[in-house]
Amino acid sequence: MRSAIVSCALIAGVVVAQQLTDDTVAKVKANLATAAKQSWELGTRAQALLELDNSPLSVFTPGSIPPPFSKANTTALQDVLSIAQNAVSKLNKDNTPRPLDAGAGGDPPSMGIAVLLANASGGANATDYAQAAQNQLAFVLDKLPRSSDGAISHRAEQVQLWADFIYMTPPFIAYYGAITNNKTLIDTAYTQCSLYRDHLRDKKNSVWMHMALGSGYNDAGLWATGNGWAAAGMLRVLATMAQSSFAGDFKGEMSDLEHWVTEILDGMYSKLDKSSLLFPNYINQDGAFDDGSSTALIAAATYRLSLLRSVHHHLPDAERVRKGLVARVDSDGWLAPVVDPESFAKQGTHSPEGQAFILLMHSAWRDWVADGSQGANGGPAIVVPPPKGVVAVLALGQIAWLVGRRVGLPVAR
Repeated sequence: MRSAIVSCALIAGVVVAQQLTDDTVAKVKANLATAAKQSWELGTRAQALLELDNSPLSVFTPGSIPPPFSKANTTALQDVLSIAQNAVSKLNKDNTPRPLDAGAGGDPPSMGIAVLLANASGGANATDYAQAAQNQLAFVLDKLPRSSDGAISHRAEQVQLWADFIYMTPPFIAYYGAITNNKTLIDTAYTQCSLYRDHLRDKKNSVWMHMALGSGYNDAGLWATGNGWAAAGMLRVLATMAQSSFAGDFKGEMSDLEHWVTEILDGMYSKLDKSSLLFPNYINQDGAFDDGSSTALIAAATYRLSLLRSVHHHLPDAERVRKGLVARVDSDGWLAPVVDPESFAKQGTHSPEGQAFILLMHSAWRDWVADGSQGANGGPAIVVPPPKGVVAVLALGQIAWLVGRRVGLPVAR
């Protein structure tokens, strides 16, 4: 139990700091740039930078597909393109299906959207980017093992499903489908979310287990960060559907994704520690330490769900959580406490994931405020606009823009 002194200190900090300052955001970004090394950390960094500094290119912004580079912050975009360049530069230049990086088969696709943007931007080495994206997609769809019902394994050496996969791979598959006008790929991303939910959902607690299937190491615990990965990843798939030329065909699927994300948020917020305003690292383990990383990602998902689908009832909790987390970013720009991203049951010191999640939360909150803080009291606002993602259905037909002006990617016929 936390002492009254600690609680009062936290409350005092929250009163003083209601939001991250520009200086603090810059420090968080700098620390993330230094700390992110693994493929999933780099992919998550790329997504966080897109949402923070280049929202016109983020799928959460209407009109983001095809990417409107004329609206981009080209200076800030270089950080995202550098992630793509570094990943692709390590590859052999051939047509072999391969991941962008080593490690778990489901992690490298997290960098795939950065690679696709690098291709679409028309810069140097566009051919290499296009081939790398194609090879990554082929590796996921054709080389990774699958469960008996078709769920693509997160691991390459055996069939094992991780909640993390939902943030890493389906958003890439969906985005590839959206920019190449391939409805089947978008549907594949949805199907993978559905299959993973079937395997990982703990119905009693309305949240997901971390892992299922496979031999050897397995973590069936209700890991808070895994639930953040799943909720945030499904929202990216939903947003991509909404920005694609097939949005009208995916109304049912978008409703499903909304429901599945809401399930997770319902389950997670029921376990929120009302004193620390943090989620326990494992919500089904007594004595689990409080974790700021997962808390930030769940808060980010709450704002994004509100913006995308006008689901507002967890916003009061998200606001309390956000203000508490602002006070937990120290003067050097590090979030604490955080789970060790490579040892799920241990508390860490500094986490690249936690740094990215703070930026994702800040960006989502900023966009929510810019939209008028709809539903701030947890209920419907007086005037609720149509869901953002549905307003800007692009009627562009075949995405000839990409294959005509840039190095081509396979397009549905």
